[in-house]
Amino acid sequence: MRITVNRTVFLLLALLLVPTLVTGHELFVRTFYVLVAVTVLSFAWSWLNIRWLTASRALRSGRAQVGELVQERFLIRNEGRLPKLWVGLHDRSEIPGYRADRVVGGLPGRGERSWVVLAQCKRRGKFTLGPVTLVSSDPLGLFRMARDLPLYSTLMVYPATVDLPSFRAPVGRLSGGDALQRQTQQVTTNVSGVRDYLPGDSFNRIHWLSTARRGRLISKEFELDPQADIWLFADMEESVQTGSYKDELFFDSLDAPPLKGRVFQLPPCTEEYIVTITASLAKHLLSRRRALGMISYGQRREVVQVDRGERQLVRLMESLAVLRAEGQVTFAEVIAGEASQLWGGSTAIMITSSTESSWVAAARDLKRKGIDVVAVHVEPSTFGQAPSSLDVVAGLAASNITAYLVKNGQPVEEAFSQGVERDR
Repeated sequence: MRITVNRTVFLLLALLLVPTLVTGHELFVRTFYVLVAVTVLSFAWSWLNIRWLTASRALRSGRAQVGELVQERFLIRNEGRLPKLWVGLHDRSEIPGYRADRVVGGLPGRGERSWVVLAQCKRRGKFTLGPVTLVSSDPLGLFRMARDLPLYSTLMVYPATVDLPSFRAPVGRLSGGDALQRQTQQVTTNVSGVRDYLPGDSFNRIHWLSTARRGRLISKEFELDPQADIWLFADMEESVQTGSYKDELFFDSLDAPPLKGRVFQLPPCTEEYIVTITASLAKHLLSRRRALGMISYGQRREVVQVDRGERQLVRLMESLAVLRAEGQVTFAEVIAGEASQLWGGSTAIMITSSTESSWVAAARDLKRKGIDVVAVHVEPSTFGQAPSSLDVVAGLAASNITAYLVKNGQPVEEAFSQGVERDR
């Protein structure tokens, strides 16, 4: 507990003490006693006002998406019998734009007050909300008491996604139609073996003959089917990024829910466009039961192995939420270094804002090895001062690589409804 004292009252007591001791006049003596009594009562009032208080905070959901609303409920409860004149809650979250401070007046004994904080997510990432400080004082403001409470909430904000109904990924299949011999959590037509039942296994995974023979629940294990993998390559090289955020706010606190139809605008920077496009492609392809993986070099080498289903989408979104364009490896080097991850007949989707022709040559080498390549180029010159993308576009066209060109301010779904040839 921390105490902040208004020094004015002690200055008055010191000034009044001198004539009281020198003259002994009844007026000075009584005034001095009154000030002492007021000081003691104010301290007791402030101390009692901060005692027997508890608080809590709870997010409606620990996951959100850029552009969505976050709802957090706060509660202050008076565990004592005496009412509290006023109590303030100060949220010490160091996140720009998130405001949860509130002053509660007239809190009765054994009573409680609660409120809901609304905020629109403007930045992706993993955020820790908290701690909080309860504050109160006496009516004269002579003593201010503060008590820290270790109340924390963790919020994961996923990148925004858009629907891409016009995007059609190449449908590749492995030669011979053999299974990949790689286990997956999804139920496929390829059963690779059996294992002991684990909590959470669905009933359609149970192998009833083995269960009857062994006298305990036995589950089937599955492999991916012969349909080829798709790999997303998200370019997070720091030197090729252009543009910046319009403001420094991570959240936009609201007094009421926004009106329907309010559209969230992507910030004018290539990094966020690349991440949003990658997340949108992941959602689109996984909804079509495609086997999907991701490779990116941001703060570190990030490889999400191929899989299907909702769990894979969660893994990808969590990875993209904290991905930052801090990579020092060129996109061409990433493609060349990770080529061993790709099987013949699989698909590689390149999402980049690089204007270097070297990555186009690396993509061309993949194509020669029987790997389908799709390029999504975020044109950096539309975000700020950056080299032209003409050489990259010409190289992709000459290599017969399917390509999409995305510009600043252009709806992503519109960019995917047309190829580079029609855009130019």
